[in-house]
Amino acid sequence: MRAIDELNPDGVPRKVLFVAGAGRSGTSTLSGILSLLGMHVPKPEVMADSSNPRGFGEPQWAVELHDRLLKEAGVQVSDSRPSAWFETGRIATREPARIRVADWLEGHFAEHPELVVKDPRLSWFLGLWRVAAIRTGATPVFATMLRPPAEVVGSKQKYYANKLGSAHLAASWLNMLLHTERATRDNILGSVDGASPVASRAFVRYSDLLDDWVKTTMALGHKLDVQSVIHTRSDQIREVHRFIDPSLRRVTLGLDDLALPPRLHELTAETWAALNQLADEGGDVPAVHTTLDQLRDAYVELYEEAEAISKSSVVAARVAQARESAEDDRPSLVERVPHEVRAKIPPSVRRGVRRAMGRARDDR
Repeated sequence: MRAIDELNPDGVPRKVLFVAGAGRSGTSTLSGILSLLGMHVPKPEVMADSSNPRGFGEPQWAVELHDRLLKEAGVQVSDSRPSAWFETGRIATREPARIRVADWLEGHFAEHPELVVKDPRLSWFLGLWRVAAIRTGATPVFATMLRPPAEVVGSKQKYYANKLGSAHLAASWLNMLLHTERATRDNILGSVDGASPVASRAFVRYSDLLDDWVKTTMALGHKLDVQSVIHTRSDQIREVHRFIDPSLRRVTLGLDDLALPPRLHELTAETWAALNQLADEGGDVPAVHTTLDQLRDAYVELYEEAEAISKSSVVAARVAQARESAEDDRPSLVERVPHEVRAKIPPSVRRGVRRAMGRARDDR
């Protein structure tokens, strides 16, 4: 990690780059690149595993915080309910949470003025992090990763053993991306030394990152005015070349492969097309925002319709769950026999009964 005066003799202002987007969309790759180019990922980091062998590039503290808050809100990481945003938003406005996050950020600014915070759960609490960053005197900026929704769904099914089906995962992708886009939407922040205006957010295609990470990352750095990226060194660039592996894109599915309900398929395709425009140069414009607002409204309407006609399934699931719980708590036939009676039965007979009931145990 370089000293501040190596980046910029005049000093580097505090900045937090939040890497947002759905899990399995390339957020770890971007966070890893930014870290190798000199930005600071707060330690300790989540350990690498078989689903992400090159590391997650995410702070363990942030992951644990988000897990606790999501549990309190009753929201899943891949939650398809539009109403889930109200639940997490309600928690994110609490003052103790804002103070805690601001204090945590403050401690890491002692290490470096430019931090990168990434976690697939992050989008649920963007407001919390934005307020906390501003309280530390830092500028919050956002990079949202874009990967074809069918690949995101397929990757989650492959590496997370998700049993909720393609339709649920596609709906949760829609819910996540449409609301993340709205939550990060902001006006131009201003200009630096009379140069081009500096934006508060950027959208990055995962495919662009793998195909030409130098061009894609440098464009991101200049757009968001990230000094660690703008003033990177040649040895750091070589490190990233060793880090990037095009084979990381191990799932390549098309939307037709998911066999989604027609209206959900249509909304997913239209949303993906609109989000792609945001990743183009000069594409983050009001006309695209209007389209995304309409798509978000259409998704909310679709979900509410589906929810309204599926009440019987919800009730049936609750009844089945209650029945299973009751059966688990019910004493077995053997347990209902008084102990003094069981004690009079010869051991050989008891073993024979257990074998007959499939409950044999090792009595040696």
